This record gives sequence, C-alpha cells and structure tokens, in this order.
Amino acid sequence: MSQSTVVNKELETDILLEKIAEYAVNHEITSDKALETARYVLMDALGCGFLALRYPECTKHLGPIVPGTVVPNGVRVPGTQFELDPVQGAFNIGCMIRWLDYNDTWLAAEWGHPSDNIGGILAAADYLSRKQLSEGAKPLTIAQVLEAIVKAHEIQGVLALENSLNREGLDHVLFVKVASTAVVTAMLGGTKEEVIDAVSQAWVDNSSLRAYRHAPNTGSRKSWAAGDATSRAVRFALMTLKGEMGYKTALSAPNWGFQDVLFGGKQLKLGRELDSYVIENVLFKISYPAEFHAQTAAEAAIKLHGKVADRLNDIDKIVITTHESAIRIIDKKGPLHNPADRDHCIQYITAIGLLYGELTADHYEDHAASDERIDFLREKMETVENKQYSDDYLDPDKRSIANSVQVFFKDGSKTEQLAIEYPIGHKRRRTEGLPLLWGKFADNLKTRFPAKQSEQILHLFNDEKALNRTAVNQFVDLFVI
Repeated sequence: MSQSTVVNKELETDILLEKIAEYAVNHEITSDKALETARYVLMDALGCGFLALRYPECTKHLGPIVPGTVVPNGVRVPGTQFELDPVQGAFNIGCMIRWLDYNDTWLAAEWGHPSDNIGGILAAADYLSRKQLSEGAKPLTIAQVLEAIVKAHEIQGVLALENSLNREGLDHVLFVKVASTAVVTAMLGGTKEEVIDAVSQAWVDNSSLRAYRHAPNTGSRKSWAAGDATSRAVRFALMTLKGEMGYKTALSAPNWGFQDVLFGGKQLKLGRELDSYVIENVLFKISYPAEFHAQTAAEAAIKLHGKVADRLNDIDKIVITTHESAIRIIDKKGPLHNPADRDHCIQYITAIGLLYGELTADHYEDHAASDERIDFLREKMETVENKQYSDDYLDPDKRSIANSVQVFFKDGSKTEQLAIEYPIGHKRRRTEGLPLLWGKFADNLKTRFPAKQSEQILHLFNDEKALNRTAVNQFVDLFVI
C-alpha cells in the first residue's frame, strides 16, 4: 500500500458538534434573568434595524433578490412591506440589525454581536408560524423566540471566550453562522443528529476574511456580513431537514478539517458549559453607535467636551489610554474613506465627542466628516496601552472595556485624565442603563412608525406575559408599515 493511500474509516463525531447540538435541542433555559434580558435584546435589535432604515446604503440591500417577488406565507421584514423566503428574510433582518453597529456586543478572545442571530431566528420562526397556520397547526410564540435568542447568544459567546478567529485573520461572523444554524435547525424541528449535520455544514462553509473590517480595506461589508451569515444558517437548516448529509469530523479531520486548515492546528474548545451565561452578561450599545472597544472613550470625550470645545487651538496633545484589543482593531491614522471606516476609529470617535458633546450615526456620514477640525484633533492624538486595562478586559469577573482621555494644552494646563472602566451598557451598569435602553427603543420606533403604532409596540414589550404568549406571525405583523 502506498504511503499516500488514505484508509477511509468511520470516525466518531467531533465532540464540539455533539455538545452544541445537545444544548440546542435538549437544554432547558431556566434562568428568568436570561429570558428577561432576551426580551431587551429583541427589543433593542429591532430598534437598531428601524433606525438603519433611514439610510439608503442599508435599504438598497433589502427586499427580494428578484424585484417584485412575493412569497406565499412569506417572512415579513419588520419596518417594511416585504414578504420573502426565509433565507432572504434572514439576510434582510440581519442586515438591518447590524447596519449601524448599534446592537449588542460580546467581547472575549473573539468579538461579536450575538443579536446578529436574530435575523435567522425571527425569519425562521415567522416562516414556520405562517406555514403551520396554513396547515391548521399552532404558530410559534415569542417565548420560543426568546429561548432561541438565549441559546444563540450562548453558543456564539462561549465559542468566543477562548477561540480567537481574529488572530487567524477570520471574521467573527462564522460564530454567528454556527450559532444560528444550531438554534434554527432545532427550532424547525431538527433532531440532535440533524443539528450536528447542519452545524457541520456551517463550519465547512468557512468564514469570511476580516479584510473588510481593517485598513486599508474597511468597508460596508462589515454591516451586512452578519446578515449573510445568519441567512446561510437558515439555508443549511432547511437543506439538512430535507435529508442533506453532514460531516462528522468537519473540525478535527487531519489536513482537511477546520482546525488544521484555518485554525493553526489548534483545537476549538468551549470555554464553559453551555447554559445562559452570555446573555446575562451581554453588553448593550445604549448611547453611542460605535465599535464597542471605543464606547468608554466616547463617553469620556463627551464629558470633557465643555472643557475643550472652546480651546481647540490651544491643544498640544490628546492622550487616549486604552486596552490591547482596541489598539489592534480601531487605532487608525490617515484618511478615513467611508462611514464603516470612521465608526471603527477610536480617534475619530473621540474627536466627535470632544467637538460636539454627542455621537450619533449621522456623525459618520460624509457631510459630518468634512469638518476639518476632526482630523485636526486626530493628528494630536496618541494612543497608549494600559496593561491593567488589557488584563481586566479578559478577566471573566470584570470584562471591563476601559478607556481614558486626557487633553493637554500648550500653556502647560491639562484636563483630568477621565477614565471610564465600564460602559453604560455593561451588566455592572444595568440599573442605570435600562431606562436609557427603553428610551433608545422608543426613539428608534418613532423614526419608522406613527405614534399609535409605536405606543402599541412599546406596550407589548412592557407586558412580559403578553409578549411571551404572542404568536410570532402576529408579533411581526405589528411592524408592517
């Protein structure tokens, strides 16, 4: 027998696939805090999507692939009149939610936005509900959607704890694809074995490169990449439920598996047992639509606005003290070419806060970026790492995202070094943040719906029991314009 001859033999299924499938199909979510937070996550993610509908660069991606196509019993895209197949519906909803970089966040060895999974979850739930109604069966309820949200957050977030895709040049939306595939396949009635098959497809499908998130190629794909990932998940779920095979050692196969080909030969691992840890500790972007590593820098800059805005020509330098992850992904000098470039630049975000005392999505548009004072301030900025900030960022008991901003003037005076360890959306500031999160949602509703419809939606989200028992199709119909 030749040394190159491959002996084909039956292998045991990768344990990671087994654990994800077992959790997706059989695990019961018992944490009231997790389900309550899932309600806030759903509310906030939809609100981010409605705000994104103000931007033509987002809406150009929405609707059917072939204009005018209407799907019987199709998925409704909230805030629009589109009725789509579940795969394209998932892309639409996911694209809306992620467009403005304003939905929830999870930071660990890998970064990401777990509510990106809602694109696939809501599309699949709406599709299945309308299908079952047409067949005389009961639709799904929002309670089932909330449980799926908890599980998707957990799968994506626990994978992110110790498995760094970014250090391999891969984008975090792979974990969205994996998490969405698992929960959507289970939601559609898949068995544990079918979830394993579908999730193996997600890993084999690979991940996009991070090229579109970093200079010199930062671009708008980062705003629709998660929509693409969660829609691929729905496709894999539907294919698997029609009998498509899976791949038992998609991760561990020598030479050809994900770990050898794309993960440097390292073994993927789960950082903790799957339950409801991630959603209970998830980060909300409440005040600022900006990359999360810069949230506390924005807050510090805005607090310094009154002491700096009238003394711009007196500034000698501005020092941003931050953590290693921020330096690695959002520390930028030189020209910024588009909104996607700007909302991933800690210097730009800090400059806006110092200049205007606020930060909105409009500040990333070309008309705002034409203010020459922004680059004037950027040129005076230095970014330095505080090792303690970096350590606390990875500490599971802290998970801080610390930044400080200090402005030095030519006459030798200076502002305080204003340090903020935890952003307003952090679990440690949840009591402070929740009223603001409700306000953010109310404001976002007003950008898309008339007052009566907005009040009806707000009232439902305020009534937890009524929301839980609401049929998914009836819930989605509330958002049709």
